[in-house]
Amino acid sequence: MTEYTVRLADERGRVQEQTHAAATAEELRARFTQSGYFVYSVKAQGLLGGDGRKKKVKLETFLIFNQQFLTLIRAGLPILGSLELLGRRQKLANFRGQLEDVATRVKTGESLSAAFEAQGGFPIVYTTTLLAGERSGNLEEVLQRFLDFQRVSLTFRKKLQASLIYPSLLIIMVICLFIFLITFVVPQFAKLYDQLGTALPALTVFLLASGHYAQSYGIYAGVVVAVLLFLLYRWTKTEAGATVVDRVRIALPVFGNVWLKYQVGLFARTLSTLLTGGLPLVPSLETAAKAIDSRQISRAVFRSVETVREGKGLSVSLASTKIFPELAVEMIEVGESTGALPQMLNSVAEFFEEDVQTNLTAAMSLIEPLILVVMGLVVVIILIALYLPIFSLSANGGQ
Repeated sequence: MTEYTVRLADERGRVQEQTHAAATAEELRARFTQSGYFVYSVKAQGLLGGDGRKKKVKLETFLIFNQQFLTLIRAGLPILGSLELLGRRQKLANFRGQLEDVATRVKTGESLSAAFEAQGGFPIVYTTTLLAGERSGNLEEVLQRFLDFQRVSLTFRKKLQASLIYPSLLIIMVICLFIFLITFVVPQFAKLYDQLGTALPALTVFLLASGHYAQSYGIYAGVVVAVLLFLLYRWTKTEAGATVVDRVRIALPVFGNVWLKYQVGLFARTLSTLLTGGLPLVPSLETAAKAIDSRQISRAVFRSVETVREGKGLSVSLASTKIFPELAVEMIEVGESTGALPQMLNSVAEFFEEDVQTNLTAAMSLIEPLILVVMGLVVVIILIALYLPIFSLSANGGQ
């Protein structure tokens, strides 16, 4: 879809400009004409991302909008009026354009879930949740469940990010220190030893040569590395690249298990939210599979959908994929047998999220001192290599 700036006038003659998404300019012009507006112009604009997809709205901004939207609905304001009010108050141009387009679609008779789905930049869990609320006639309740789900997910994600900040800073410090020593300190010692003209140990020769090459070709090497990293990043965005990255991530010794549990917890919480909203099991499984970042787990869930359609239980279907942890399968089996699957899925999510946090904290407590040790070893080796000839000269001079 493409973003268009529409200049129009309403039945009172008030001229205004709005931003809306549509497949073609003709479709957008016809939509407003049918609604009783006089359309002056429809011009395409660049609110789409470089790859042609809609820019995603930040989760915090989206949650604030939904909280305000839910509050207005509970206060008795119609859905259309709430969308128009929040659209006018929205400061982000991209998000405002999406909300205005949603309001226009709702005004022309389109369902709320379909209007949001047409934007292309909102979570599939959200649009599916809206659909469940429309079918059950209880939109307020499903919106509240979605907000609760996203708040828990956002809080958990922030905890994970906070636990990774210090190790990341340490790694950056190690890299910066190494670059400083090689490109600035080592060349100074190289000039000194050239003037002395003395024989140098092999370690010192190697270090001085590294410093020389770093000074001469460091910029070119940095450009090559940056290009390679960019190409690698673009490759990871493809289906094949994302699949390979996911396999490597899951196969990692410690962090692979943490990543697997995090994805299982996300799947369980998403599925619980959809089932509680009144959506059937099979559509809920398909939506939850699309909401998972891990390609392997997502494909495993899609495989389990086929066996669920055949009449087998969810626990049996997930166990047959041989990816889901045994504990998760057992807890889901208990939920199925007791008729409390959504509640048990919530328990699965809480258990694995807590386990992920504990494992990650333990791993970080080991990695942080390891990084400091590596930093110390690098500095010690470089200093020994630089000062070894001076110690040799002092010893020879003393003799």
